[in-house]
Amino acid sequence: MHALRGKVGRMRQEVSSERVGVLLALFAALGFSLKAIFVKLAYAWPVGAVTLIALRMLLSLPVFAWVGWKSGKRAPALSGRDKWMLALLGLLGYYGSTLLDFVGLQYISAGLERLILYTYPTFTVLIAVIVFKKRLSGREMLSILLSYAGIAFAFAHDLNMGGQGHAVWIGAGLVLASSLCYALYLTGSAPMIARLGSARFTALCMLVSTLGVLLHFAVSQPLTALILPWQVYALGVAMAVFSTVLPVFMLSVAIRRIGASRTVLIGAIGPMGTIFFGWWWLKEAISLHQMIGAALVLAGVLLVSLEGRPGGGKK
Repeated sequence: MHALRGKVGRMRQEVSSERVGVLLALFAALGFSLKAIFVKLAYAWPVGAVTLIALRMLLSLPVFAWVGWKSGKRAPALSGRDKWMLALLGLLGYYGSTLLDFVGLQYISAGLERLILYTYPTFTVLIAVIVFKKRLSGREMLSILLSYAGIAFAFAHDLNMGGQGHAVWIGAGLVLASSLCYALYLTGSAPMIARLGSARFTALCMLVSTLGVLLHFAVSQPLTALILPWQVYALGVAMAVFSTVLPVFMLSVAIRRIGASRTVLIGAIGPMGTIFFGWWWLKEAISLHQMIGAALVLAGVLLVSLEGRPGGGKK
């Protein structure tokens, strides 16, 4: 009887842990989906992309600095190669990718931005094919075709919204480049996470990225650029808390509790969340083209993300 009670207790504990993991993955996806909304809302005031990124990173800096210090207290010292890789990945993933994304959002809708950005898993497949000579499976080819067919549908939605077609092309190209940068970051981050641990690696990358952003701001913007309406600072705080710090750590805990595959599956709600919030807060229209595009992109992402999982298959 005692053994049975112990087994029931362990099962309840596992179910509880799983529920927490699912909820954290869901909240992380919704938090990331809000980033584009906060950026678009901030652009209602005279603020540039570089200034907005600097605000986001500065407001996030204390948390990541504390995590980096805490996780590195008893950790082995970084090697020279570790430092170079952290510098490269930090600038690529959280500086270059974010800069391209924020600038792209000046030209396209939040919904299209999230759909394009969410193609990073297909880019990681293509990188593996080109760099590591991995063979492309039929499943992966179908995933890529579905993803980019979906972007084409959503792209047609933005072109038909009465805006300038040239601007939509520029914005889509910038966000696509952002997705590629993030895929390169993910490809290079796996061995570093294995060496340093996810918390330490993420914190150090964010510190490198913050330094890059602040240097960019210092050489391109006057200090008076930080004289902004209180609404922009409020949106910067919301972006730092709800679309940067909290989702980054919630995602990490979710992956540990329910696995990467299930976390990615739940994260598929992200683009739909952005489309919904864009309709609600930004008054962006939702068309049949956009919904078909979203469905195709999500189908493509799930195909490649869940590959290898028995019975099926994310800044």
